[in-house]
Amino acid sequence: MKEISIALAGNPNSGKTSIFNELTGTSQYVGNWPGVTVEKKEGTWRKNKKVKIQDLPGIYSLSPYTPEEIVARDYLLHQQPEVILNVVDASNLERNLYLTTQLLETGIPVVVDLNMMDVVKKMGNRVNEEKLAYGLGTPVVCTSAVKGDGVEAAAEKAEKWAKDKTFSPTFPSYDRKLESALSEIEDFLPSTISSRQTRWYAIKLFERDTRVQAELSFSEEIQKEIEEIIQISEKIFADDSESILINERYEFIVKLVELCSTKKDSFKLTWSDKIDRIVTNRILAIPVFAFVMWLVYYISIQTIGTMGTDWINDTLFGTIIPNAATGAMVSLHIAGWMQALVLDGIIAGVGAVLGFLPQIATLFFCLAVLEDCGYMARIAFVMDRFFRKFGLSGKSFIPMLIATGCGVPAVMATRTIENEKDRRMTVMVTTFMPCSAKLPIIALIAGAFFPTSSWVAPSAYFIGIAAIVLSGIMLKKTALFSGDPAPFIMELPAYHMPRARGVLQQTWNRSVAFVKKAGTIIFVACILIWFMSSYNFQLKPVAEDVSILAAIGNVVAPLFAPLGWGNWRATVATVTGLIAKENVVGTFGILYGGMAEVSENGHEVWPMLQVAFTSVSGYSFLIFNLLCAPCFAAIGAIHREMITWKWTGIAIGYQCGLAYLVSFVVYQLGSWFFENNNFGLGQFLAIGVIGGIIYALVRKPRKKLDMAGVPSAI
Repeated sequence: MKEISIALAGNPNSGKTSIFNELTGTSQYVGNWPGVTVEKKEGTWRKNKKVKIQDLPGIYSLSPYTPEEIVARDYLLHQQPEVILNVVDASNLERNLYLTTQLLETGIPVVVDLNMMDVVKKMGNRVNEEKLAYGLGTPVVCTSAVKGDGVEAAAEKAEKWAKDKTFSPTFPSYDRKLESALSEIEDFLPSTISSRQTRWYAIKLFERDTRVQAELSFSEEIQKEIEEIIQISEKIFADDSESILINERYEFIVKLVELCSTKKDSFKLTWSDKIDRIVTNRILAIPVFAFVMWLVYYISIQTIGTMGTDWINDTLFGTIIPNAATGAMVSLHIAGWMQALVLDGIIAGVGAVLGFLPQIATLFFCLAVLEDCGYMARIAFVMDRFFRKFGLSGKSFIPMLIATGCGVPAVMATRTIENEKDRRMTVMVTTFMPCSAKLPIIALIAGAFFPTSSWVAPSAYFIGIAAIVLSGIMLKKTALFSGDPAPFIMELPAYHMPRARGVLQQTWNRSVAFVKKAGTIIFVACILIWFMSSYNFQLKPVAEDVSILAAIGNVVAPLFAPLGWGNWRATVATVTGLIAKENVVGTFGILYGGMAEVSENGHEVWPMLQVAFTSVSGYSFLIFNLLCAPCFAAIGAIHREMITWKWTGIAIGYQCGLAYLVSFVVYQLGSWFFENNNFGLGQFLAIGVIGGIIYALVRKPRKKLDMAGVPSAI
């Protein structure tokens, strides 16, 4: 039997993912589409392993405006699934059927799945699926993904429709003048285009779709003739070509909905409407949202997630596995260097990754519940107006809140942001928020240099917030991120009880993806750092202060002299902080005090630090470590979301560059104001840096880059 590919397509929040999880169960693969940070889900139907199911990103149309739309469109046109199962929110037919008309135009067999029929019945409305099927010219099935009703039958219908040899594509019929123009354009299409797809290409040429124009590469003469047809149509309809098609589609949809549906009382408030009067209220929305996200953070990072993390770090990888491994290696007479590699490199590296897993899994579970019940869309709606002022997406706030606990789940939480530019920018700035691993550094500097000042710890958070806000404004004015943040043009889905299977499946898939991707990077990095801190260039085991790491530290240290702490110990502490930020305190304990163990705030080494640093240089050191590149686990997560090393390098470079400039300004001007240093070149340059930042904030935005990297007008 030949394999059949079913593509699930639909609007965001239509229940598409719930149907995918119901059909595939555990037999699914989650990754990224090549070249973009858009999640790719594919699996096999549990009832028939010969049927492959591809869950396309949630989209509103097949116009190539977003990465999600480009991914869906390219897959449908170039990989040609045997059938499309179009998941439609039956409680919001007009909005959802717009995509349906475009899917029909591709010439691929389409089965329309009227999902959320339970919501339609609760509202007292009716949808006649037979009349809808007649109007669309394609099969229609009814489901309720939340209850699991009709899902298997929908897949069976799609499989049967894919095998139907009598299939002939039917398309929505528009105004005869538009149909005449489309027919004329079809005559210019090359014979290599399938007869099923001529309608699609004619429509796209009529819309002046640049991607299709580039693909077909018509001669100048043909291009002029097609343009004449379009211009004549625009004069007849007194509108631009794209608007003509949009209006025609909606006229077709309105007539179709009037034919097949009835509404009991369109003015009666539903339960979702009543809840939204509180949840999206101008005054109450922010407090409700703050409480919900505090609860998510409290459960994921401070209570349930922390219990698992503490047990894995302190017991599993702190005692059980190291003791078992040590006993086994001793009994097998393994060489000492190999024992150190296994214990301090491999086990420590794996433990550093898996230690985050309980927090991440709990976080993903909470987010999956919020997404499935319909509240996540409300969060985006509530925060969008405020964050758009700073060039960020409304969904950017969620990762930033989570980042106060841990940068790794915060970076991974950016997956809720659909727009690629907004997501990448959020990934770049999220870790500016001080995570719990940075608290020991804050305590160290505050205790050693500001024992009577209570402003140091709060200032760390204010600096993080300021760095995020100012970065949002500055980055949005660059060519890479220019343009308005994507507005939310979605219908808020009705609230419903989340399905246990879908929530658990989503939590599992995202957790496994984290372990596979971020884990491999930190695993290799920890082994490398262990080796560099344990051996010299002659590959002989030595003390840490004469190791390869120390030698490199001496070379790099002069770079940090303008920041006030150009010594190799501070440099090495910053480098080892890349493994885990808590390592900064432990490294100082070894390098300054010769102590293998120090307390969390490192009070044992305060006297030595007070000799090596001034108060201003100590605070400069704190700021740099708060804003610079995060730990390797978070860098791994950043690479996971950025996909390419180029974008990962841009993110890490920006973080380190901003950290350097801010620390430079703080030390140069701080030493002049508070330590009576003479005004010199450093102070002059610091004022220049401030001027440069002000210019970056107020200058006019640059032209944005399109998907091919070519400048275009905003």
